[in-house]
Parts: sequence; structure tokens; C-alpha cells
Amino acid sequence: MEKIKLQKIFIRKLKDFSPAKWGASHTEERNLFKGLPKHLIGRKETKDALKELYQLGYIRRYKKTNEVHVSLNLEKKKEIEEFLFN
Repeated sequence: MEKIKLQKIFIRKLKDFSPAKWGASHTEERNLFKGLPKHLIGRKETKDALKELYQLGYIRRYKKTNEVHVSLNLEKKKEIEEFLFN
């Protein structure tokens, strides 16, 4: 699967949670991998796609209760929306 497709899947998952995971609302990182085909979970290309989203600042990481939690960066909302629809 293409890296950009994986990245869009991760962003859509965070947007589709109820409530959406923007800013202070966050979820465990492992929830991003739920629903992906089993052959993609744990693969280097999947991890690289997520790592690039961190580097772009689209997704923020938080260390909570010994688990990594993630949320969409509210300050980059416009860029995230443009990325999803291009």
C-alpha cells in the first residue's frame, strides 16, 4: 500500500473517532493500526508512514500511563484537511 494512502487512513481514523481526536483529546497509538490488513501491521512501510506524520507535525505523541497516545495537531488543521482532500 502506498505511504500516502496509509497516512490518510491514520488521519481519518483520528478524525472519525467520537469525539474526533484533536488537541487534548487523544487515543492510544495502537488504535491507529486496528482495522488495517494484517500484512501491513508492524511493517516498516506502515511505521514509516506514521513516523512521517509525526515529523510533519500533523499528529502529536503523548506519553500517558506508559502508553503512547496520539492526537491530530489542531494548529495544523488547515494543512491536514488539504492533505486529506488532495
